[in-house]
Amino acid sequence: MPSNHLIGLLLGAEEDWPTAFEAIARRLGVLTAPDGSNHEITTERVTIEPFNLRDKPRYDLVIDRLAYWYYHPREWLKKVALMDDVYLLNSPFTFQSMEKHSAYCALLRLGMHVPETVLVPYKNPVDNARWAYTSAKYNQNFDLDALAEELGYPLFMKPFDGGGWRGVSRIKDSAALHTAYDESGEMLMHLQESIEGFDVFARALTIGPETMVMKFQPDEPMHNRYAVSHGFLDERSGTEAVTISQTVNAFFRWEFNSCEMLVRDGIVHPIDYANACPDVAVTSLHYYFPWAMKALLRWSTFCTVTGRKAKTQVDTGPWFAIADDPALDYQARLAAYQELADDHFTTDQYREFCDTTLPFVDEMVYDWVSGEEFRSMLRSTIQQTYPTHEWEKFEAHFGGLIDMWIADQSGQFGRS
Repeated sequence: MPSNHLIGLLLGAEEDWPTAFEAIARRLGVLTAPDGSNHEITTERVTIEPFNLRDKPRYDLVIDRLAYWYYHPREWLKKVALMDDVYLLNSPFTFQSMEKHSAYCALLRLGMHVPETVLVPYKNPVDNARWAYTSAKYNQNFDLDALAEELGYPLFMKPFDGGGWRGVSRIKDSAALHTAYDESGEMLMHLQESIEGFDVFARALTIGPETMVMKFQPDEPMHNRYAVSHGFLDERSGTEAVTISQTVNAFFRWEFNSCEMLVRDGIVHPIDYANACPDVAVTSLHYYFPWAMKALLRWSTFCTVTGRKAKTQVDTGPWFAIADDPALDYQARLAAYQELADDHFTTDQYREFCDTTLPFVDEMVYDWVSGEEFRSMLRSTIQQTYPTHEWEKFEAHFGGLIDMWIADQSGQFGRS
């Protein structure tokens, strides 16, 4: 009898990608691992309920899309990781580091080209009875305008912990600076240098050791933000974008994360790389959605079938040893970081597993995306997302992008 592995989906309001993931997981059948053992993968949506700390979970792996804001399931994830060795794609123990602030600090230490960034105190008092005394005795007066002038206009003000563009302002002058700071209230804010005149905005989605770097257009509406563009980065910048993304994930023990970078004059500037719930909606990724589903399925299957053990805690030593080595220039450090990332993700073993155990996944997903079940999911998502009078427009828009993906993939399977 094959060993059964149950993957739990811990979800919020999403329906599109879970439906897609469940559909392609059902098509896996019995898998033969490199050691000759047989395995089956099943999925289940995780419910939220009281749990005894001695309860034994049924899941081998959980894909979490909820606990970054919902604390009850976050504590359940900590329990099943600590007590039951359930594999989690993102460590709940480094959720605090999912703050932009900690990630900025880590990448600065690693020598990345993070824009100049300053953390300023709260504008309004925090909800704590000790605030008035502490503030009066220890908070230093500071010149907000002087800080901004040092960074230079325009600049960005944004919450230190991120949150889906919440509270982000592009500041052009002193008046806008003070308005944004006054409106920040109890949010703790960064001031950050703006990389003006950048050549391209790249967003990389990384799942395990797989990364897709996409051309991102943040000023466009969501359905147009990911441009279908190939070769928009030169080879050196493209490799660096992958390395930065995989370095962030391996460093913080994240395995399902996106990273935003601005490229100007061949220099890659990471600006946002801490996303506990990266965007994988079909109405956002469209052309790239099948790749994301394949990568998520392959990595989840690899982790469960091979019994991969999660590393939930940050181990800074090997990374900082590279960062602090005066004999290494920037390119040498990047290469060394990539080696650490490959070691963390056991990239060679993963590729061998995909080649021997999952060689059919590309064609299987191609057939599924080409069929009516996928189109039904796409239509349902469009109808849940957009007003009725826009359904026809978006069915044509997203349908055309998916047809482009099908056409681009058809040659490798002898289809037309």
